[in-house]
Amino acid sequence: MKDLKFKPAYNPYTEPSMEIFAFHPLLNRWVEIGNSGIFRPEMLIPMGIPADVNIIAWGLSLERPTMIQYGYSNIRDLFGYKVNLKSIRENPVCCLVDKTQKTVTKLL
Repeated sequence: MKDLKFKPAYNPYTEPSMEIFAFHPLLNRWVEIGNSGIFRPEMLIPMGIPADVNIIAWGLSLERPTMIQYGYSNIRDLFGYKVNLKSIRENPVCCLVDKTQKTVTKLL
């Protein structure tokens, strides 16, 4: 997924916040792949961090591309007590493709 869009968003823990979307050519639609923002002071004060300290937060939504790759329509098929452990053990975490050597390395 190469085409990216960034848009302002509302998140209860960060302000300002931003979402990252990528166009998925096989699905022919935009998919959210990340989120970011600056933690709100009320999230940090209980941890002993002064209100005037800014802490950024960001993350990639790796579960979405994984769900697309393996055909899951419900995130609970990836996380939780109903997860198919056989599927987790048999599928690689990621594949590294070396286009110059035309090889694929699967990392478990």
